[in-house]
Amino acid sequence: MRLLRIVPDDTKFKFIRFRRYSYPFSAAYSILTLVLFLTVGLNFGIDFRGGTLIEMQARDGRADIAQVRQSANALGFGEVEVQEFGGAGDISLRFALQPGGEAAQQTVVTKARETFAQAHDFRRVETVGPRVSGELVQAGTLGIVLAIVGVLIYLWFRFEVQLAIGSILGTMHDIVLTLGFFLITQLEFNLTSIAAILTIVGYSLNETVVVFDRTRELLRRYKTMPIADLLDLSVNSTLSRTAMTSTTTILSLLALVFFGGTAIEGFALVMLFGVVVCTYSAMFVSTPVLLYLDVRAGRLDHAEPDALPAAAKAKA
Repeated sequence: MRLLRIVPDDTKFKFIRFRRYSYPFSAAYSILTLVLFLTVGLNFGIDFRGGTLIEMQARDGRADIAQVRQSANALGFGEVEVQEFGGAGDISLRFALQPGGEAAQQTVVTKARETFAQAHDFRRVETVGPRVSGELVQAGTLGIVLAIVGVLIYLWFRFEVQLAIGSILGTMHDIVLTLGFFLITQLEFNLTSIAAILTIVGYSLNETVVVFDRTRELLRRYKTMPIADLLDLSVNSTLSRTAMTSTTTILSLLALVFFGGTAIEGFALVMLFGVVVCTYSAMFVSTPVLLYLDVRAGRLDHAEPDALPAAAKAKA
């Protein structure tokens, strides 16, 4: 029985030449991310800002947003963010952090129930006080930093210096582009978002290690092949595996986006973007970086050379 091949085994696509387009695109995206971070900022969720989140559904299936917003603002807790989400009649209310500690936040919930319970069913209520939100910010930031540092240390010892530098640049590139996704879409940044970022870091590491392992193997085998041709060969030889992994992951994430519900939709959207970015990065960003590094230096030169492949001999 013939096995399924998404990508033909003899693919000879010239990935490296597309660096002329991928590098300006990534640079422009990174600059946009920095500008948005300094001007707009992340849309921090209730986990980090503190306050009260209430999700409710109109019993008649029709949400009167204007009326709900007017009633919520009349409660005296400041400007309330009222939005529709999910299906018909679903409404979310976000109350800012109130002075007075946990008791003040509970007062918000009590008055909201008194006001809206008659016409709405309460589906979700989250209350986060100032102390808890501050601790979550510190713990989340520390978790991301330690995870990234651990990955970078692993990459430094996993590869030779030149390959490690390419891997590190690729991983940092994927993190920056993912943050840009949060800034552009203003998707809520909460504890689930941190889990998504850490998962994307792991996926980026996996994609980079697979390609660079093949690059190192080919560097030992074909010592006189031009670097650009060798890098194209390393990406093409792992392309079938990359396509299979990315396709199956994307299909799973699409199912979560459409059928997973609102609680996991944000995580699935970020992961979907991250899988695309990590795949793009491994082929068009981190691998072409090796063109500008002396990847034949160090212990790679001590390996036994092998004969050039037929295609390379034909070019010679």
